[in-house]
Amino acid sequence: MLRMRETSRRRLLVALPATILVLATSGASGVMAQAPAAEAAAQTPAAPGPPDLPVGVVPPAGYVIGAEDVLGVVFWREKDLSVDAAVRPDGMVTVPLLNDIQAAGLTPDQLRERIRTGAAKFVEDPTVTVVVKAINSRKVFIMGLVARPGQYPLTQPTSVMQLIALAGGLQEYADSKKIFIMRTENGEQVAKPFNYQDVLNRKNLTQNINLAPGDTIVVP
Repeated sequence: MLRMRETSRRRLLVALPATILVLATSGASGVMAQAPAAEAAAQTPAAPGPPDLPVGVVPPAGYVIGAEDVLGVVFWREKDLSVDAAVRPDGMVTVPLLNDIQAAGLTPDQLRERIRTGAAKFVEDPTVTVVVKAINSRKVFIMGLVARPGQYPLTQPTSVMQLIALAGGLQEYADSKKIFIMRTENGEQVAKPFNYQDVLNRKNLTQNINLAPGDTIVVP
């Protein structure tokens, strides 16, 4: 009986190193198999993400691009083609690959599509965004007896009363009942009367119209 136990113990001691070797070899093979896959994944370039769009303004409803407006033209993949462009007095902007392109009179989406179509002749499936960075084409004017006469950008709906407030209000000797708005309609200038005192007293509120680009308020 004693001899049988010693024989079994010897067999176990002989088999144990071989078992450890098999397990170690098996584990190393698994690690080595995983290493090339991990290395290949690390070397695979990540897909390019969307570009950082330039900070812009929110155009008013019905906005169309005009002279002196500043636009950001962004190519999503061909970033070296992206450019900030001011609309020239002739209504054109300069864009890489396309040189001069008509912008005035178009909406930002219409201009984006025009640029995308033109760039597709040189770049495969271009993705383009047009951002309005500054609206300088839409201006209104106020002159006469207000605190700060001059021109003001019309970047959002603005009524006559609001523009008078932006201009610092009426001066002491202003004739608040004989204010008028000069506006071009059908190619002719018309004068629209405005009674500041009536509107202030919530009377005849329909005369407190929203201003259109090019309007001039005159405060006698």
